Amino acid sequence: MKEIRSALVSVFSKDGLDKVAAELSAKKITIYSTGGTAAFLKEKGIDVIEVESITEYPSILSGRVKTLHPKVFGGILARSSEAQDAQELEKFNIPVIDLVVVDLYPFEETVAAGGTDQEIIEKIDIGGISLIRAAAKNFNDVTIIPSKNQYTDLLRILKSGGKTSLIERKSLASRAFEVTKLYDSAISSYFLGENWNEQRKALRYGENPHQEGAYLGNINAFIEQLHGKELSYNNLLDVDSALRLIRDFQHEDPTFAVIKHNNACGFATRGDAKTAYIEALAGDPLSAFGGIIISNIEIDLASAEEINKLFCEVIIAPSYDDEALKLLQSKKNRIILIDKLQGFPGKSARSVLNGILEQDIDAKNAKPEDLRNATKRVATASEVEDLLFANKLAKHTKSNTIVLAKNKQLIGSGVGQTSRVDALKQAIEKAKSFGFEIAGSVMASDAFFPFPDCVEIANGVGIKAVIQPGGSLRDQESIDYCNNNGIAMVMTGVRHFRH
Repeated sequence: MKEIRSALVSVFSKDGLDKVAAELSAKKITIYSTGGTAAFLKEKGIDVIEVESITEYPSILSGRVKTLHPKVFGGILARSSEAQDAQELEKFNIPVIDLVVVDLYPFEETVAAGGTDQEIIEKIDIGGISLIRAAAKNFNDVTIIPSKNQYTDLLRILKSGGKTSLIERKSLASRAFEVTKLYDSAISSYFLGENWNEQRKALRYGENPHQEGAYLGNINAFIEQLHGKELSYNNLLDVDSALRLIRDFQHEDPTFAVIKHNNACGFATRGDAKTAYIEALAGDPLSAFGGIIISNIEIDLASAEEINKLFCEVIIAPSYDDEALKLLQSKKNRIILIDKLQGFPGKSARSVLNGILEQDIDAKNAKPEDLRNATKRVATASEVEDLLFANKLAKHTKSNTIVLAKNKQLIGSGVGQTSRVDALKQAIEKAKSFGFEIAGSVMASDAFFPFPDCVEIANGVGIKAVIQPGGSLRDQESIDYCNNNGIAMVMTGVRHFRH
C-alpha cells in the first residue's frame, strides 16, 4: 500500500472539489495547484502551494502554459524504485507528487453549445491531458483521478485511510487512458467533420429481430458498462430517455426512476436510496418488469437487495457500493452501467423522410418564480413542490401526457394518447389500480387544456392543484371552473411536447 502525502490539483470544473479538498486537508496532504483552482481552494480556507512557486515561472500565454515544466512532471514521473530518480529530484529541488486530480476543459460541451472555432480551439486541454498521461504512466507510484466523475473513488480512498494498492492504481490508470482516448477522439471527430461511418457499431438487431440495427456515435462518453450482455437497440433508446430524465433531478435528494418504453412508469424522490427505490417501484410494479432502473446517487447494499428482487434489463447509477455491485452482478445477463454524468449536447436530431430534423434540446425547467397564478386559490408551498416535480416528469413523457404526483412520487400517468382526456383517464385508472389515494395529488399537463373537461375530471377525483403551460383561446373556461371549485392552477408559459 502506498500512502498519499502530496497532491497536484488542476481542474476546470469546481463541482465537488470542495469536498475533495476538505478530505485532502483533513489528511494533511500537501496540495499543489494552479491558477483558478488554487484561488478556489484558498477561498475555501484550504492551504495550497501554487505551482508557480515550484517552477519559478509564471503562467504564460493567457494560461496556455502553466504546468508544462520539468519540476511538475519530474515529481509525477519519478520512479521510487530508481535511486537515480531520487537523486535528481533532490538535486533539482523537485517535490514528489503522489496524487494527480484533473478535470479537463469542456471541449465536447463547447462544440455542442455551438462555440466559435476559436472558443473550441481554446478548450483543447494540453496541460491537463499531459498530467493525466504522465500520472497514469507512472501508476506504480502515482494515483490518478482524471475527471470530476471519479471523485467518488477518490473520496472512498481518502476516507479509508488515504492509501492505495498497486492493483487499484493500475485500474485507475486504465480508466484515465480511457478518458484521454475519448477526449482525443472527440477532438479528432471535430477536425474530421465527424465521419459517422468510422464510428458505426453493429447491434444484435434493431427494434425487432428481423431488423438490422447499428449505433453510430460515442456511447462511452455517457456510460461505462460494468456487467451484462451487450446493449440492444431498444436498451439504448430507454437508456437515453433514462439519462435525460435523471439529469433534471441530478442535484435533488435521492431519486429513482423506472423506465419502460421511454417513459417513467415509476418515480420517487426521498431521503434515502432504499425508500426512493421502493416508492418509485410502487408507482407501477407491473410495468417495471423488464424495465430500466436509474438513480441519481450511489446504489447501496440496502437498495440493491430490493432491486435484486425484480427482473430488470438495465441498472444505471453514478456509482455502486462494492457489496451492492457484487449482489447485482449475481444476475448473469443484467446490464449494469455507470452514469458518467455527462451533459447532453445543446442540439438533438432524428431521422425523417431520408433527412434529419434538428432542434434545441428541451432544457427549460420551471422554477417557482416562473409560475403564474391563474386562479383565486393559490397553491400551497408543498403543492408547488409537487407541481414542479410533476412538470419535470411530464416534460420527459410521450405526448399527449398527464402526470399525477403526490409527495414527490409519481402515482399515475397517461402517456402517448391521442387526446388529453384519454391521458388523464389512463393516469387516474393506473393510480387507482395500484392503490393510491388520488385526493390531494397534483396534475401536470405537457400542453394547454383546449377545454375545461380535464379540470372537471380532475376535480371529480380530488385533485386540487394543476400545472399547465396555458395559451389556449379557451383558457378562461378552465380557469373559471377552477375558481368555482377551489382548484389552484398555475401556468408556466412553456409547452413540453415530446412526440
